[in-house]
Amino acid sequence: MAHAHHDHHGHHHHHHHHASDNIRLAFFLNLSFTIVEIIGGFWINSMAILSDALHDLGDSLALGLAWYFERLSGRGGDQAFSYGYKRFSLLGAFINSVILLVGSVLVLSAAIPRILNPEPVNAPGMIGFALLGVLVNGLAVLRLKKGNTLNERVAMLHLLEDVLGWIAVLVGGVVLYFFDVPVIDPLLSVAITAYVLYNVVGNLRQSLNILLQGTPAQIDLTRLQQRLEQLPDIRSVHDLHLWSLDGTHHVLTLHAVVEGNLQLQQAEEVKQRIRAAMANMDIHHVTVELELPGEVCSQQSCTPDFSSG
Repeated sequence: MAHAHHDHHGHHHHHHHHASDNIRLAFFLNLSFTIVEIIGGFWINSMAILSDALHDLGDSLALGLAWYFERLSGRGGDQAFSYGYKRFSLLGAFINSVILLVGSVLVLSAAIPRILNPEPVNAPGMIGFALLGVLVNGLAVLRLKKGNTLNERVAMLHLLEDVLGWIAVLVGGVVLYFFDVPVIDPLLSVAITAYVLYNVVGNLRQSLNILLQGTPAQIDLTRLQQRLEQLPDIRSVHDLHLWSLDGTHHVLTLHAVVEGNLQLQQAEEVKQRIRAAMANMDIHHVTVELELPGEVCSQQSCTPDFSSG
C-alpha cells in the first residue's frame, strides 16, 4: 500500500512511519472490537467473552500506549529529561498492568460465583462472536506480520494470544451448543483471566526491576568486571554501576585503576577499548573514571586499592 502522506522527517524515517501506521491500525481495530465485545458479552450472558474482552482491552491498551510512547521515546535528552524519554515506555507498561489488575479482579468476582450456580448462555451468539474475534485479530496479525520493528513483533504476539483466547471461547461455545453444561463458561472465564494475571505479574516484575535500577537480567556483572580487567593497561575495576533505561538501552559507570605511567593519549585509548568492549555487550552509554594505583578515590564508596605496591 503506497502512502500518500508527506514524511516531514526526511527519508530514513519512512519505514518507522509505516510501523507506527500498522500499530495504529491494529490498535483502533482492536479497541473498537473490544467495545463491541463488552456489549456482546453482557447480551450473550457469557463471562468467557467478558474475560476475553478484558484480555483484548489489555492488548489494545498495550498497543496504543506502546505506539504513543514509541513516538515519545524517539526524542533525545533535553533540559527536563537529560537521559531522554526511553523510560516513558515503562510508564505505558505500568499503566496497562494496573488497568488489567483492576479488570481481572472485577471479572473474577463475577465469574467465581457463577461456577457455583451457572447461568444459561446463548451458545450460537458465543460461537458467532468467537469467529468474529478470530477474524479481527487474525487480520491484525497478518497486517503486523510483514513489519519488522520490535514493537510490531511484540504487538503481533499480543494479537496472536488473542486469537488463541478466541479459539478457546469458540470451543467452549461449540460444547455448550451440543451439551447443556453452562459451568464451562465461567470456568473458561477464570482460565483466561488467570492467564491475563500471570502475564501482568511478569510484566510488573520486569518494569519494577528496571524502575528500581536493577542490573539488567541478561548481563552478569562479575563477567563484565572480568572482561574489563582483561583489557590491556587496566589493573582493576571498581564502583561498577549498571542499570537500564528501558530494558534495552543500558547505562554503565565505573572507575578503572590504570598503570601509573600512562600518557594522556594512552589513557584515551584505554577508554576507547572499554567502550568498544561494552558496545559488544549492548551497553552504549558508558562513563569511565580513570585512577592511578594507590590514589584514594574521591568518593566515599571507594576504598583505596592496597593490593598493588
